[in-house]
Amino acid sequence: MCHVPGSVPAIPPIAGAAVDSEDVVLTSKDGTKFQAFTARAEKPSGAGMVVMPDIRGLHHFYEELALRFAEEGINSIAMDYFGRTAGVGKRADEFPWMEHIPQTKAEGISDDVAASVAYLKSPAGGSCTSVFTVGFCFGGSASWLQVANGHGLSGAIGFYGGPTRPGRDGSPSVVQRVPEFTAPILGLMGGADQGITAENIDEYRAALKAAGKQGEIITYPGAPHSFFDRSFVENAEASADAWKRCLAFVRSNAK
Repeated sequence: MCHVPGSVPAIPPIAGAAVDSEDVVLTSKDGTKFQAFTARAEKPSGAGMVVMPDIRGLHHFYEELALRFAEEGINSIAMDYFGRTAGVGKRADEFPWMEHIPQTKAEGISDDVAASVAYLKSPAGGSCTSVFTVGFCFGGSASWLQVANGHGLSGAIGFYGGPTRPGRDGSPSVVQRVPEFTAPILGLMGGADQGITAENIDEYRAALKAAGKQGEIITYPGAPHSFFDRSFVENAEASADAWKRCLAFVRSNAK
């Protein structure tokens, strides 16, 4: 599991910020219905964010993150991965994700992202003019891949995603698809992540450079996998910096 039960993003709520939020059910192009949670800003900037969870799917952690983005003027939607195998619903700590994550397909995830992007661009989602993705672990690598999938994104952010591992369905790795990227990426990685090595990260940087693609990958020395968690007090500085970089990335790449 990426984040521990009861985890919340390492971002305190903005006092007095007004955010409109609700549960929604979206439909992918193959007819699959899936759960999502949307948060709309009181003073929208025109930017939108698709929040892509870790292996747990639409967990409360990611609803909280959508709210934090909306407080910053970024309309957001947090999506679930498991509409095809577990039906419409949110995923609590006890959700048996190990039964469902192997059944996910890169194509299905991309189609669900497309539906989420379309929602953000619609009047219901705030008529966003620039849409980004942000993901964590499984969702981190999936987020980067979306700038190669024809969604018209303005950028993609990944926290501790695996850049060199092929998909569970045999689909190409992030590094393999770098030449297809059509927008900038931001990577936020833990220097003490035992599952993603410095060599993996260097390979990603090299692939971006070789393909002439715009991207920045930040490694936080001593930070573990899943460091972006309010309970990890020792990683507060890295988390604060990562959040600032997320917001700056959106503002610098929004149209």
